[in-house]
Amino acid sequence: MSDGLHASPLGKTSEYKSEYDPSLLFPIERKEKREELGIHQNNLPFYGRDLWYGYELSWLNLSGKPVVRVAQFELPCDSPCLIESKSFKLYLNSFNQSRFESAEQVASCIIDDLSKVARAQVSAQLYTIDEFEARAFDCAQGINIDDLDVAVDCYQYDASLLARRDPEFSSEVISETLNTHLLKSNCPVTGQPDWGTLVVRYRGEPIEHAALLRYVCSFRDHQEFHEQCVERAFVDLQKHYQFEELTVYAQYLRRGGLDINPWRSTLDIQPEALRFIRQ
Repeated sequence: MSDGLHASPLGKTSEYKSEYDPSLLFPIERKEKREELGIHQNNLPFYGRDLWYGYELSWLNLSGKPVVRVAQFELPCDSPCLIESKSFKLYLNSFNQSRFESAEQVASCIIDDLSKVARAQVSAQLYTIDEFEARAFDCAQGINIDDLDVAVDCYQYDASLLARRDPEFSSEVISETLNTHLLKSNCPVTGQPDWGTLVVRYRGEPIEHAALLRYVCSFRDHQEFHEQCVERAFVDLQKHYQFEELTVYAQYLRRGGLDINPWRSTLDIQPEALRFIRQ
């Protein structure tokens, strides 16, 4: 665990403040983990963002009546810092007994506070419950590989599992999207499990499906933040295969009223704001 994480609220008993307090937000530098992967902060090999949904957001209007919203936040992947999730939860709960004139005022405060901590422009949108229900759920795109009949015996992260075992795989260029709901990693501080769906979309030489499934299962006892796991998968896939295009994203289940959904791609496009049934 890096020295900076020792100062975070993770793994500690925390007081839940109910008065608005932006000082609760705790930044984590992306640089250290990216350097471990050979990624340089000033020359990223991908575009992308971290999409968060916040389900525990409430405040009081000027008459003292509670207001509830579901929030959607987007942090650019080139921000120097990500935001530690427990500190984010504590921050959102600090709105509980604070009075605000409007939802627009709350959104403005959140955008300003998150942008200062991430050191990049963050966007936020607040939905009424009716608005959010109307969005419904999305389905994971592409071919699901979870029912492949493969033996799995490695639950400690191992990039070598991506190595091709089938000599008959051709060198043709294909376009394909694969998904698996078997992604599990663990918090690097508390060890708590993080469950998710991983989606890989690419154009290039074919990925061996069984190899990808074994590789994803090797994250099962791996300890790393959501954003770092997705970047690790992106880098590993690029090392083992030749791609013209590559997109890797994960939709993680919520914990503490928040879910985190990192998206990384060689394509400079605006990704959809998806939400899967387990979220």
